[in-house]
Amino acid sequence: MEDLQIIDLYWKRSESAIQETDKKYGRFCYGLAMNVLDSREDAQECVSDTYFATWNALPPNRPAHLMAFLGKLTRRISIDRWRRNTRQKRGGSQIPLCLEELRDCVSGTPEPEEIAMGKEVQAALKDFLEALPREERRVFVRRYFYLDPVAEIGKNMGFTEAKVTSMLHRTRQKLRQRLQKEGYL
Repeated sequence: MEDLQIIDLYWKRSESAIQETDKKYGRFCYGLAMNVLDSREDAQECVSDTYFATWNALPPNRPAHLMAFLGKLTRRISIDRWRRNTRQKRGGSQIPLCLEELRDCVSGTPEPEEIAMGKEVQAALKDFLEALPREERRVFVRRYFYLDPVAEIGKNMGFTEAKVTSMLHRTRQKLRQRLQKEGYL
């Protein structure tokens, strides 16, 4: 079923909207949640929470890209769950690894001035990503938005882990230089 048809089902408040969403994007959402949480039960709950949040958001929203909309919701819900879980225990998710890799490009706790600059930094990051060659951008987004493990990125894109690691390192260096040049670091 096409995305527009699924969105129309949500707007009609048809319960089959959730079934169709699960059929088309269930594996995607579950994989994203697993990358964050590394727990089958928590990942499945986050996917269910994503469907509930989607049900509540449509209407009034009508996303242009359903997959991106679901990915953003799943990621946010999963990261919130990860934060709750890590208050009590340590997990094996990709978040600590990704944060460590990006440590030199972003700060930890934002100051009020940093919060005010947030929109400017987002625009700079968007411009930076758009200027990257397609493969570099895909690797960067898969690692730092979808939190895919380096090995999985390499496997799916036909690269060795070493090549993916090298690409990420060079891209982070470029990002750091760009943010320094623009006065954000």
